[in-house]
Amino acid sequence: MLMQVKKLQKELGKTIIEVEAGDGAVIVQINGEQKLKGIKIDPEQIDLEDIHELEVWVEEAVKQAINESQQLAAEKMKPMMGQLGNLGL
Repeated sequence: MLMQVKKLQKELGKTIIEVEAGDGAVIVQINGEQKLKGIKIDPEQIDLEDIHELEVWVEEAVKQAINESQQLAAEKMKPMMGQLGNLGL
């Protein structure tokens, strides 16, 4: 069982989720372990007079990336949760 968990962690660590906000103005990359891998900002789509809009896009993209990462981890963990139930946990 421990080997399965380690294998799953390794797999999640290699899985990259990419989320866009502001029609591609902001791109956030996060892995399945919820570790931020990168944030890309397209300067051509940013209005420097409205930095608040950029902040909102970054926040939205990060939140969505974390949510998708959590969903991915939950899906991958489902089979193991059944095995834990069989152990009386």
